[in-house]
Amino acid sequence: MANRFSSILPEYQEFIQRQHVFFVGSAPLSKEGHVNLSPKGYDSLRILSDQRVAYLDLAGSTNETSAHIVENGRVTIMFCAFEGAPSVLKLYGTGAVVLPDTQQWNELYPLFAPLPGARQIIVVDIHMVQNSCGFAVPFMTYTSEREKLKEVAIQMGEEALKKYNYEKSLESIDGLPTAFALNKSNMN
Repeated sequence: MANRFSSILPEYQEFIQRQHVFFVGSAPLSKEGHVNLSPKGYDSLRILSDQRVAYLDLAGSTNETSAHIVENGRVTIMFCAFEGAPSVLKLYGTGAVVLPDTQQWNELYPLFAPLPGARQIIVVDIHMVQNSCGFAVPFMTYTSEREKLKEVAIQMGEEALKKYNYEKSLESIDGLPTAFALNKSNMN
């Protein structure tokens, strides 16, 4: 039986802080659109309050979460216990995309350890927290982070990454505009 709460209880905040990976789910409103599920690593998530979290999103191959948040706001973050007692924790909420060179970015970015390739910050206002058993989640041992994304970002350089984001992160695989597309049109 799943337990539901309106905020992140202290014991769940501690659970979140111990996790090495989390998963972000989002979807367009269209029934033909593609549901997105993305794994996130590094030390990239911060608990801002018992009803708000943020994660530093790094440049990647697609920008589905941003497009879905722009369209409808819905986003879910899931954590699984791969070590210790079994547990699955889901944070259901409404997201906002924070782009570099904005006041909100300047307020939030210092909360994170600098990561090469930082593309945007996703802020989630949580309306429901669900905890379930996780009895079928396997044990897995954490050994280390993969360094390849950081290496590629460093090799590209800051200006090339900014250009990449404004060229390659403009729409979802279903053609929905991302926050970068909306910001680009505001810049013209």
